[in-house]
Amino acid sequence: MPFAVKPYVSEATRFLQELKSQHPELEAEQKRGRALLWDRPQDAELRAGYDAARVPQKGYVYGID
Repeated sequence: MPFAVKPYVSEATRFLQELKSQHPELEAEQKRGRALLWDRPQDAELRAGYDAARVPQKGYVYGID
């Protein structure tokens, strides 16, 4: 006879779910903030210059060589 087990939901998860239901605009604000700080356009030419200027690291960095 199988028992119906109620899935566990942590207090933090419940808090976030309630917060998002009370403030539906919150997710859009979070996405705008992420775009402001992290989602920057990438310059492929500049990145290629960084990669070309990279110096390979020695196998054992703590040696006296």
